[in-house]
Amino acid sequence: MSEIDHRDEATAGRDRPGEAADGSDRPPGPTGLPVVGSTLAASRDGLAFTDRLATYGDLVAYSAFGEEFVAVFDPDVVEEVLVSRSDEFAKGDFETSFGDLVAPEGLAFAEGERWRRQRTALQSAFAPDRIASSADEVVAGTAALVDGWTDGEVVELGDAFADLTLRVLARALFDIDLAAERGAVVREATRAVAAMVDRFGLLAFLPEWVPTPTERRYDRAMADLDALVDELLAERESDPADRDDLLSLLVAAADAEGTGMDRGAVRDQLATFLFAGHETTATALTYACWLLAGNSEVRRRLDAELDAVPGDRDPEFGDLPALDYTEAVAREALRLYPPVYALYREPREPAVLGGYRVPAGTTLQLATYRIQRDDRWWDAPDEFRPGRWTDGAAGATTDDSRPEYAYFPFGAGPRHCIGMRFAMTELRLALATLARRVEFERVTTAVEPSMGLTLDPGPVEVRVRKQGR
Repeated sequence: MSEIDHRDEATAGRDRPGEAADGSDRPPGPTGLPVVGSTLAASRDGLAFTDRLATYGDLVAYSAFGEEFVAVFDPDVVEEVLVSRSDEFAKGDFETSFGDLVAPEGLAFAEGERWRRQRTALQSAFAPDRIASSADEVVAGTAALVDGWTDGEVVELGDAFADLTLRVLARALFDIDLAAERGAVVREATRAVAAMVDRFGLLAFLPEWVPTPTERRYDRAMADLDALVDELLAERESDPADRDDLLSLLVAAADAEGTGMDRGAVRDQLATFLFAGHETTATALTYACWLLAGNSEVRRRLDAELDAVPGDRDPEFGDLPALDYTEAVAREALRLYPPVYALYREPREPAVLGGYRVPAGTTLQLATYRIQRDDRWWDAPDEFRPGRWTDGAAGATTDDSRPEYAYFPFGAGPRHCIGMRFAMTELRLALATLARRVEFERVTTAVEPSMGLTLDPGPVEVRVRKQGR
């Protein structure tokens, strides 16, 4: 099918931007094709489809995957949904379908009072002192990864960083070594879940009783993970030694009243952080290193900061307040390529947003990727400019009127990502450790991101050049 055909399918029967053709207060948008709506267009290239939706206005209605959607491109509406009116909106079926697959009782998918109790119980796990205790593991793991590369070797960043971040999380969550026998259970579970998610679209159209090799692998891996968690829980209960891992904190929470934690919820918290946490950070690190490899001036400024702060040693947790430009590189990579490219909510009751009426049960698609590249809020929005975070208002519009929620890679409001500090600490320390030891040359000259579990860059290959530091 030609590009013209793609465009025709996505825009068939389109209303004029900002105006509903029938005079109602429904947001404008494409009518798509009979029965399937815009499913085919959204499936082929979700990012390009989202860009086309944005031509209709800041709130755009469309049908796809058997759901009614309203895509949101207005940062002020994002603020309403996630912050000031957050109690009026729930996660909804579209987002919780992944939770049902992996961790239905996990914090990311719980609602109401159960979510509040769990969030309170887990908050201390992400306090600065606990995050600091994982810093050495991040640096040591990154250094070991680099030491395993040879000068001139071509490496695929996605796989390398997925292994690194999984290793860090296995230690932080379970206090286990990924290379050991128990670590193999964790590794296989993450791979099986990734394969299941890749097949999720197809599986949605199969009867539940139709077994597939992917589904059987997933069932085996999750059963093994459940058995491992039960074993670890029994160990923690029989030997309540002082430990820093999340599992120990969850055991204490499960023993306390009013936390909303039972054994099933403990298992689901671990699964949520394991599967979502390692994949998102690995994706962010992949994009950041690829972007860094393509900009010599950014690399020069980063090297100057690393020479001035850690100098002839690897970075430490205490260095982070002084690593301003390292943080700017990470923030700018997250702006251009947010691993969580969209958030989804449903109004509990009919709601008015942006002047349009949105029925209850409609899936709101808060378009993170598109908003963070909108030229109304960002100068040269597609360019990699870490200086926009350190050089005053260089990234804002000329009247410095960028809305607060033109940038929300970790969400916002009471349900913002609880692991945000952990992720940013890991990302900055890994970046600084990598940059001290190696430079990357692009072998993959262009990334083609696609909407998967995260904003998947596809294979990203670089050539390693060892540094003299």
